Amino acid sequence: MRTVSGPTDHVVVVGAGLAGLSAALRLAGAGRRVTLLEREQIPGGRAGRVSTQGYEFDTGPGVLTMPELIQDALDCVGENLSDWLELRPVRPAYRGFFPDGSTVDVHADVEEMAAEVERVAGAAEAAGYRRFVEFVSRLYAVEMRHFIDRNMDSPLSLSVPALARLVALGGVRRLAPKVGQYLADPRLRRLFSFQAMYAGLSPYDALALYAVIAYMDSVAGVFAPAGGMHAVPTALAGAAAKHGVEIHYGRTVERVVMTGSRATGVVVTDGELIRSDAVVLTADLPVAWPMLLERQPARLRRLRYSPSCVLIQVGSRATYSQIAHHNIHFGRSWRGVFTDLIDSGRLMRDPSLLVTNATRSDPSLAPPGRHTFSVLAPAPHTGWDIDWKAIGPRYRDELMSTMDSRGYTGFSDAVEVERVVTPADWEATGLAAGAPFSLAHTLSQTGPFRPSNLAGGLDNVVFAGSATNPGVGVPMVLISGRLAAERITGPDRSYRSRAWR
Repeated sequence: MRTVSGPTDHVVVVGAGLAGLSAALRLAGAGRRVTLLEREQIPGGRAGRVSTQGYEFDTGPGVLTMPELIQDALDCVGENLSDWLELRPVRPAYRGFFPDGSTVDVHADVEEMAAEVERVAGAAEAAGYRRFVEFVSRLYAVEMRHFIDRNMDSPLSLSVPALARLVALGGVRRLAPKVGQYLADPRLRRLFSFQAMYAGLSPYDALALYAVIAYMDSVAGVFAPAGGMHAVPTALAGAAAKHGVEIHYGRTVERVVMTGSRATGVVVTDGELIRSDAVVLTADLPVAWPMLLERQPARLRRLRYSPSCVLIQVGSRATYSQIAHHNIHFGRSWRGVFTDLIDSGRLMRDPSLLVTNATRSDPSLAPPGRHTFSVLAPAPHTGWDIDWKAIGPRYRDELMSTMDSRGYTGFSDAVEVERVVTPADWEATGLAAGAPFSLAHTLSQTGPFRPSNLAGGLDNVVFAGSATNPGVGVPMVLISGRLAAERITGPDRSYRSRAWR
């Protein structure tokens, strides 16, 4: 494994999001002096927080899986997760709503889920579900150890025996037909393949190896941190500061100072030069290269992005007894959703939505008797010709009507506060193509083919975050922080992920 060259005593980490905090904790645990610079006044990056009129909204990811990866980061400085964060299992993990009026709950407990599958689809389908769990569990064990949780310098870094096992399991087949090998009911096929959208692909195009995402939430379980998702970066930042990481909020980095091929520090907006021996950049990689490094590698012009999303967050007087914490509302169209978003770059004509009711697990996120709802509607990224300034308000109204028709009667009338984020807004925060799910996990953007976390041609600049390895999602971003740190310190197997121990 290649590492940065030269001294690494003092490291500047740019960005106090989950990737930056994960990297900072590992670097501090390895004895480095770490300076962490964050442009906002709070930690979190994309996992930020908006507070208004007694309502608390998480600005980024709303689903937490694999909390052992948070513990893995805290292990580096000798801290325990339970001392910093209270996690509550979300039961059910999801509730699926289908156009025929049926619902299916997704449970992490295999036997409980098998009973649910038998209730909705019969005993043969329950047996198929058990075989599916065996498949994704084996798939996860191979992928985590050999492909996800390690730095790779080139395709030659791939483990040939592990690759052979992955092929034998069917991991390089297409996801949708692979899931269909175990499950015949179209509702269940959707529930265990929709996660391909997180990877920026249709389940008909994604490789079956991305079934590991279904393992992470549908088998390993979903959790709700007390205080919302923002409690995670708050906890990590607290532990980092306790162990000597110098965190400076409200400091926006303008550029990395280079002497030849070596970074010697960073300049913040007030002109101050902060010197360092190495730099970890967690700004979105396709944006960080031209803005902070003032370079534009040719490959950045050929990247393929995941769909974006429109996010509506409301504080509401309404209560809906039929829903769970996380709710997936499927439209009648399924293939059409991906055709619209990925192939044609247009808004979904028959929307499928993720609705999160976080106050169902944590009432403290709203005033007494009130609720928060986050409505996530996948949408084309800004590379398509859509005028979001004009279309955004109309699409917001359309989604509000869709909510009413999907069982949220009086949804619009009960709103007390509201926040709407469009792909153009995501882009304005520094996300390339306005894509919060970052680069699509096509074969040419997966594993050793994804943009490297080592800045090519530079001696001591490392990237972390969803646009580099291992990819998109809270678990992957936490791992990316460790992989970035190991490019500086070298691998330390004493702090290896508990996720596959």
